[in-house]
Amino acid sequence: VTLVESGGGLVQAGDSLKLSCAVSSYTFNRYAMAWFRQLPGGEREFLATISHDGGRTVYAESVKGRFTISRDNAKNTLYLQMNTLNPKDAAVYFCAAEKSGFARVLNWDDYDYWGQGTEVTVTS
Repeated sequence: VTLVESGGGLVQAGDSLKLSCAVSSYTFNRYAMAWFRQLPGGEREFLATISHDGGRTVYAESVKGRFTISRDNAKNTLYLQMNTLNPKDAAVYFCAAEKSGFARVLNWDDYDYWGQGTEVTVTS
């Protein structure tokens, strides 16, 4: 299973950005998916997760109301819509897949597959 993130880049504070995560697996619709980010200091932070069918989502308090996780099972793709970005959102963003299919807050190491990351830079 391969996960490939895209959509990162350089934006200004207040801008929006939509990340994508393309998954090469015919069983994509069985996996719960999540977004994490790794901050410049190295800390890895959970952002959001979505159940296998998209019916349940869970967000970190730090992004609730600004970020939206979604998926298109027909396209084997996960998304993260990020609004009102600020410099503290600058990080490398990763998607991850977990076989249980349930949307729950897990540690990075509890996921089964991870992408290579896409970098987001936010200028003030």
